[in-house]
Order: sequence, then structure tokens, then C-alpha cells
Amino acid sequence: MQKFLTALRWLLAISLGFFGAQFLLANRSILEAWPWLAQLRGLQHIFTVALISILFGFCIFYFLGLLWKYGSVLVQTLAEGINSRPPVQVLGGTVGFLLSLILALFISNLFRLIGNRFVAVALAVPTYVILGYLGIYIGGRMGGEIPYLPDVMNRFPTPGLKSRSGVPKILDTSAIIDGRVVDIAATGFLEGDLVIPEFVLKELRHIADSSVDLTRAKGRRGLDYIQTLQELPSMHVVITGKDYKDIDEVDLKLLRLAQDMKGAVITSDYNLNKVAILQKIPVLNVNDLSNAVKPNAIPGEVFEVEILRKGKEADQGVGFLDDGTMIVVDKAKGRIGENLGVEVTSVLQTPAGRMIFAKIKE
Repeated sequence: MQKFLTALRWLLAISLGFFGAQFLLANRSILEAWPWLAQLRGLQHIFTVALISILFGFCIFYFLGLLWKYGSVLVQTLAEGINSRPPVQVLGGTVGFLLSLILALFISNLFRLIGNRFVAVALAVPTYVILGYLGIYIGGRMGGEIPYLPDVMNRFPTPGLKSRSGVPKILDTSAIIDGRVVDIAATGFLEGDLVIPEFVLKELRHIADSSVDLTRAKGRRGLDYIQTLQELPSMHVVITGKDYKDIDEVDLKLLRLAQDMKGAVITSDYNLNKVAILQKIPVLNVNDLSNAVKPNAIPGEVFEVEILRKGKEADQGVGFLDDGTMIVVDKAKGRIGENLGVEVTSVLQTPAGRMIFAKIKE
């Protein structure tokens, strides 16, 4: 995209230079109006005039491109800032800004009494900027302190906007590919915005374009899960373009975004979970939630399980419950493929999940 914009600026600059050269050569009076341009009259060289026009045109379109680039970033930042504020603060800031502009208009009219137009304008511009900022700041602070105003605003929900109570939750690539967050969101246990950064979408796109079939399938499945989340009526999914060019690693960008938004990270990555805890960033680990909702096995409890493979230790067999919990059965190495009645002897909680040890119930 950047290469396309650069090529477009060059094309427009050359076109402007060509037409500018033709216009200057066809209107000699313009060359005579400025002494430095009048010197080109004796050269009678269209390339000299065209070169000056091309440079002038390139400068114009180059600065227009910069204005578009940074202007769009500014507008997006302002939109995200307004979107994250309560409606009463937005209303108070808007009223304060309008009142500050009216006050700045009266003050700037007094500056005209100085008699010097340049000085009056030089004083008026910072007056508008300072008073406008103070109006937004003070109005936003006072909006939430006016009695009964927050209650009145809550009675008139904005059409098309969903509830955004709770802290924003930033989704990690691993949590999206895992897919369990979709089921959790569908149950209504998650509240607040689900934030998906564009750099996470970029990483998912690279995974989906992989030459390895399994990796490509994971990436495409993650993109499908995002679409499913957007279609859930109870969730508000926000795609943010905020990025950190000084950070290369996606996980570190994710943690910085969580700090800036004062939100939490949803992940199933064990290492990212540890780093987030070290940085005092709230983290919601999908694996921890999955382990928490699994039914507890009590020593002495009896149930049936199929032995699927042998264990690490001698004479051990391994099976699994319907929820994925591993069961290590003593003296079941030679019973692979059989459904056995087993009795729980102990339960071990590990970072990877819950593990149940059992013996064959005769």
C-alpha cells in the first residue's frame, strides 16, 4: 500500500509538472512577474521549467500524503478515546468545548484593539487551543458529577451500540485459534469489549497462508472464530489499529496494549500468561478456566474408562474422561482397548491440567 501511494504521488507530481510547464511557457507574463522566474525566459528550455514544476508538485503531494497519513491516525485515536469514555463525559466535554469556543471568540475580538493584525492572530490561535482543551477537560470532569445526569443518560441507550461494561479484554492469537473463547462468549460469562488488534489479525493471516496444511488450517479456523464472535449478539468486538512500531514481538505488543487500555489479556499461552503476571497485567487463561469448570474427582469415586495407551511408568495404562482429563490407571498396561471400572486414588493439579490416578476396581 505504501509503495502504491508513493508511485501515485510521483505520477501526480510529474503530471502537475507537465501541465505547469505548458502553462508557464504559454503565459510569459507570469515569468516576468517574478525576477527569479524571469531569468528562465532567456533559456527557452522547457525541461528547466518542467523540472521546477515537478519538484513543486512532488512537494505538494508529498505533504498531502503525510497530512493524510498522520491525520487518519489522529482521527482514529480521537475516535477510540471518545468510544472508551462514558456518555456523560463525552456530553460534558462537548458542551464545555462549545462554551470555550464562544469565550475564545469574545477574547479574540478584544485582541483586534491592539491594531496589529499579525499580533492579534498570534494571540488568538493559542487562546482557542488552550480554552478548547480546558473546556473539554473541565466539561468531561463535571459531566459525571452533575446529580442524576448519569442515571438519565443510562435511560436513553444509544441505538446500534451494545453494552460495554467491564474492562476491555484483548484476545491473543493462541486464544483465537483455540476456539473455546467462542463458547465462553456465547454463554454470556464475558462482559465488556473483546478487542482484537490488527497486528494479531496480521499474524493470523500469515498463519492461514502457511505452506503447512495443519498450520494453514489453524489460521483459517482462527479467522472463522473471529467472524463467529462478531455475530454473537451479546458481544461487542472491536478491531483496533493501534500498533507499536518500536516493538517487534506480537506478545509484547499485546501486553503494551493491555497496559494502555487498562484491560485484560485472554490467552491460552502458558509463557504469555507468566509474563503478564510478572508485569501486573490481568490475564484470563482459557486453560485455567477449563480446568476450573471440570468436575472434581474424589478419592474413592468409581467410574468406567477406556484404556487407550500405556503410561510412562511400568504397568500403567492411560485413559481420558469426556472432558479431556487424563486418568492414569495402575496395573492396566496389558488392558489397552478395554473398558474398565476404576477407583480414584488421588488427584494431581498441574499447569497443563488435572490428572487423576486410579486403580482397577475388581
